[in-house]
Order: sequence, then structure tokens, then C-alpha cells
Amino acid sequence: MASTTASADAPVPVPEQADVVIIGGGVIGASIAFHLAEAGVARVLLLERDRPASGSSGKPIGGVRAQFSDPLNIRLGLRSLDAWRDFVRRPGADIGLENVGYLFLLGNDSELATFTEGVEVQNAYGVPSRIITPRAAQDLCPYVDPSGIVAAAFSPTDGYALPRSAVAGYLRAARRLGVTVRTRCPVTAIDTADGTLQAVRTPHGTVRTHTVICCAGAWSGALGAMAGVELPVTPLRRQIAFTGPLRPAPPRIPFTLDYDSTLYFHNDAAEGLLMGLSDPRQQPGFQREFSREWLDPFRTAAARRAPALARLPVVDGWAGLYEMTPDRNALIGEARNVGRFLYATGFSGHGFLQAPAVGELVRDLYLGREPFLDIAPLAATRFDGRAVRPEAHII
Repeated sequence: MASTTASADAPVPVPEQADVVIIGGGVIGASIAFHLAEAGVARVLLLERDRPASGSSGKPIGGVRAQFSDPLNIRLGLRSLDAWRDFVRRPGADIGLENVGYLFLLGNDSELATFTEGVEVQNAYGVPSRIITPRAAQDLCPYVDPSGIVAAAFSPTDGYALPRSAVAGYLRAARRLGVTVRTRCPVTAIDTADGTLQAVRTPHGTVRTHTVICCAGAWSGALGAMAGVELPVTPLRRQIAFTGPLRPAPPRIPFTLDYDSTLYFHNDAAEGLLMGLSDPRQQPGFQREFSREWLDPFRTAAARRAPALARLPVVDGWAGLYEMTPDRNALIGEARNVGRFLYATGFSGHGFLQAPAVGELVRDLYLGREPFLDIAPLAATRFDGRAVRPEAHII
């Protein structure tokens, strides 16, 4: 039976008891809720402090890919790409998937060496990526100035989709399977005793539970602290801009990224372009206001790699939060000091693309099943004086 959800104005009281409480209504929490319910887990409650997809999941660039340097991320990407392609059937929603490919622009021999090594690893796992010439890159994306790059890396099976539609699709299916969703319901405290979870407190009631799954994105550090669990997640503002409709309309291009500057762009549904850049001047924090100041470094980078972009108008923009970890890899696992406190956070910009696979992994972690992938390297405790492997193919 489908659960009743809270209206925007009058949140419904939370249930007195739940087997699992998921904190966070973005794409990771929604995926986990769906996968748990699909596996027959009863009394699953998802709590969202605002509205579903109101945090990082509401304002990302929507990229889906398997072009990574680390085999673990490659496998997460491949598994998720399969799920995104099948999303219309399971769980049943159109997410506007565009398999236009990912095109990384490489400006020097060092970058080429990094991506050549990455392509070899990707190919070993079945990713059809390859190194292409500057002229071939321009053929794929006419905006690219081939004189400014030495090569490019391209995989035709990557692309982008609509994150809000994915969150809505997962949650509709989860509700049909019995998941209870409460919106505008922030968590104010997590009660523990002797390393065991006891309850989750909210302004709309206290839920007794022995399992919590933290999927709170940039706010995960504070959520973990409520239970005495350290989650090294730092919020960082990222911004994107929209040109609005262009005449003539842009050609259909890959999701194109300049590895050195972090400039990126792809088609927008409004017959324009979505454009972005990781501003090197941005300081960590929870700022989520769009500011046109970052357009200065964007236009400088565009002038080097795709000169026509530097002259395009900007009619609107978004600002959202990346949830950064020290090595730019996700945190997935179960806390050592608090039993049944599970977490899936810190995706550093690739949470959307990995969400289907993460839903599977956390489901299996909860059920004690053998997962398709060993997630031990993603434990939050990996930073305790040990060497880590930063992900190289990230912007």
C-alpha cells in the first residue's frame, strides 16, 4: 500500500517506529529506498529536511559515465549506466537519458599519459573509451579549437540525464512498494546507547529504530556527528549557467570537458547550452546563491578551448553543493563504533551517476548479502593514516 506523504505546508507526524530510517531525499537516498523496498524490506522511512532533490540532486550537471581512473569507480559507473538505460522499465520513469558520450579535452602530454593509462584500464572492464586526435574531437564537438589540445578521450556510451526526474521516479516506485516518505522533516538528534542506535528525533516526532542510513550529501558531517560518527565531507559550491535558446540551435554534441581548467558544457533541452566550471577561488561552505563572478574564469577558459562559448549570452544559472572528501571518492559503509549506522555520501560530484549501483550496494550491506563490488576501500575510516588513491578523472 502506498504511503501518505507530507504536504508542503503541513508535515505529517513521523511513524513511531521504523526498521530503517534513511536520512536524505536526494538521488542516493531515493535509490536506496527503492532497492530496499524492492528486496522486501519493511517499514522503511525516508526523511528529507526540505523537498526531494532540493539539495545537490536538484542542481547537478546530470552526467553519467564510466570514464574513471580507479577500477572501483569504473565498475560503479558501468553498473549504473546499465540501470539508467533500463530506468523506463525499472523502476519506471523517463529521465531524459542522452547517450551522447563524454569528451575530455587534453592540453598536454602529461594529461594524455594520465588518460591513456585510464583508457587501458577502462577497456579492460569493457568501457569502449578511446584516445582520439584533436581534429576528431572537433568533428564530435565543433566548438572545440583543435589547435589548443594534443588529444582527447572519448567514450560513446556516456552522456547525461535529468536528476530530478530520476529522484521522482525512484520515490514513486519506492512509495508503491511501501516506503514512507516525510518531507520538510529535518533530523534534530540521533539517540544511541552503548554503540547501538535507539531513535531519530525530528520536529514532528521521534522514530524508534536500530538502523540509520545517512545520505545527507553536503550535510552528512553534521548528521554523522549526531551519532558520534566521523564523516569527512566538506561542502563546496559549484555553479552552472544556461545560454537560453540559441539561433541557430547548437549541434548535438558530447558532454565536453576541458581537463585542465574544468570547463564543461553540453546541450540543454531549451535548444541552448549548459555550461560550467569549478571556480578555483571558491571557498568551502554552504553558499548556494548563483553569482555571475565565476563567469570571468569560465570565459577565460572557454577562450582557450572553445572560443565561441566565451561570447555566448548567459540568461540564467544555478548554484549547488558538491560534497567533497579528501580523495574525491565516495564514503560507503557501516560505522565501526555505532552498529547499523550506514552511510553513502561524499561523492564529490559523481553521486548522480553512481546512484543506481550505490542503491544496490547499501541494500546488500543492510541485508548482509555479498555485493557485486568490495566497498571496503570506500570506508570513511580509510583516512586514518593510510595511503589513499585519489580519483584522477574528475573535475
